[in-house]
Amino acid sequence: MIRLIALLSIAIACLAGCTTMAPSYSRPDAPISAAWPTGPAYQSQSAHQAQKRVADIPWREFFVDKQLGALIELALTNNRDLKVATLNIERSRAQFQIQRSNLFPKVDANAAAGYQRIPETLSATGKAMTVEQYSVGLGISSYEVDLFGRVRSLKDQALEQYLATEQAGRTVQISLVSQVAATWLALAADRERLQLAQETLANQQESYKLTRSRFEAGVASALALNQAQTTIDGARVDIARYTTLVAQDENALTLVVGSPVPSELLPSSLSEKLTSLKDLSPGLPSDVLLSRPDILQAEGLLKRANANIGAARAAFFPRITLVTSLGFGADDLAALFKPGSLAWKIAPQITLPIFDGGSNKANLSVAEADRAIAVAQYEKAIQTAFREVADALAQRGTIDDQLAAQQSLTGATSESYRLSQARYEKGVDSYLQVLDSQRALYGAQQNLIGVRLAQLANLVTLYKVMGGGSE
Repeated sequence: MIRLIALLSIAIACLAGCTTMAPSYSRPDAPISAAWPTGPAYQSQSAHQAQKRVADIPWREFFVDKQLGALIELALTNNRDLKVATLNIERSRAQFQIQRSNLFPKVDANAAAGYQRIPETLSATGKAMTVEQYSVGLGISSYEVDLFGRVRSLKDQALEQYLATEQAGRTVQISLVSQVAATWLALAADRERLQLAQETLANQQESYKLTRSRFEAGVASALALNQAQTTIDGARVDIARYTTLVAQDENALTLVVGSPVPSELLPSSLSEKLTSLKDLSPGLPSDVLLSRPDILQAEGLLKRANANIGAARAAFFPRITLVTSLGFGADDLAALFKPGSLAWKIAPQITLPIFDGGSNKANLSVAEADRAIAVAQYEKAIQTAFREVADALAQRGTIDDQLAAQQSLTGATSESYRLSQARYEKGVDSYLQVLDSQRALYGAQQNLIGVRLAQLANLVTLYKVMGGGSE
């Protein structure tokens, strides 16, 4: 027993002191510029250094609208994609624990009893006899002494897979928050467009009645009457179209939330207080991009591929397996624990690969190719993230000017419509001028809603592409 304890101590010491044969990991250089793009489309960053980065703002502080905040909470509870991502994290954690357990000996307790009758013809005494055997003990079965780090490399591989899956879960959550916000805004914009179309129809119906009265009095022509009818029919088309879009937006919101959406959480129009973001400090690309969960996930998969090389290299070296048992045995149950009944067994086994048809070398080549692929995927993820942020910053730098111009255009078009209506009523212009001004005003109002939606959606995009915020 003393010898067994000593042997186990040596094996555990070897395990604790072993190292892997995986290459030393170093993060690849980011294949992007050290600064964000500059030019007419981008705001100057010098005035924004005191502002908080988007990645440092929790989503509850970023999205301050109460309706939207409650809806996001509902989605985080019920969305099925997020549930799958959470379960995948639990699964990866369990797989890591399974692989990690291989670093330690698995000790099993066992007990056995055997009964055998030996016939007279086989008995040494010439008489039939019954033989009894009893045993009880502890044993280690098929424990690999990890001298070359194969098991430890597999453990590291499972750990990096778990950490990458955890980052994938964060990516799903950030995407879910932004998707809820974007869908909620689209619904708000379509409801506002529907309301505008309904108001326009009501106004045009009143205008049609006036034109009809003038036609019946012989003041207006049949052409003016039919032109007035076309504006009514156009508004009716838009009402039907936006009614459909509103219903589809509500269906999309129900899907992304994962449960029926209470009516009190649905928006009636675009909110001017969607977020707390008043200014923007994007920081340096390395600060923003390397902390994005999808980038961290890609790096985790790269580290996993790196650890897999260590396991592939260790396959070229001997593998030592240890089987031991320690216990008591006797031919009488009452004498099982008496002096002299101690039994032990030590059966170390070493396997040295000699000829494997090139499989170990091929496995190493596969592992090295997987790492090269993971490096390329990691670099592509950084480049994609850089492009996403740069695009969002470009829109952020110009959307305020676009909104101001659209508001001015809408105001000027509204005044043109008022003047053309007055000139028509005085008989100075034909109804065609009124019709053109009316259509221009309606189009400008619809475009204004679209620009306001783009401005708010840009804030949602910035939340997503800059790594979101913590809980």
